[in-house]
Amino acid sequence: MGLNKVWIRTLSDGLLRADQVIGLTAHATPSIPGKSPRWLFDATVAVPAGSGNTSGWDVGILHRTLIQTPVEPVEAPDELARLLARLDEPGTAGIIEPMADRVADGAGRIRFRFRSFGDSSPGATAAGQEHEAASRR
Repeated sequence: MGLNKVWIRTLSDGLLRADQVIGLTAHATPSIPGKSPRWLFDATVAVPAGSGNTSGWDVGILHRTLIQTPVEPVEAPDELARLLARLDEPGTAGIIEPMADRVADGAGRIRFRFRSFGDSSPGATAAGQEHEAASRR
């Protein structure tokens, strides 16, 4: 992909360049007494991450959480992949922001909003440049 000018906002790590993403996954956190499990929608990054202790060094893949929801974001990986494919055009630049919604029936939904760098006003979406995709449970 040529998405080197498209960025994805993460939950707590800032921005992730879209051309570094090699995988999109959703998984539940473990259940902890007194706390409900949550669903994490993660991007896998094309670089290894290492950590170590006195027993040795462990290298694994690096994940960045894009959003956290109370319900499984079943279609979120497919929807974000479709949006990235649509944005893979020369000159496309901007930020994708995942947003969680609650709909009337209680199901969860993740929307992905793309805001182009083409509009100079703060927080504005450039006319004709907004792409939005939604994931429903």
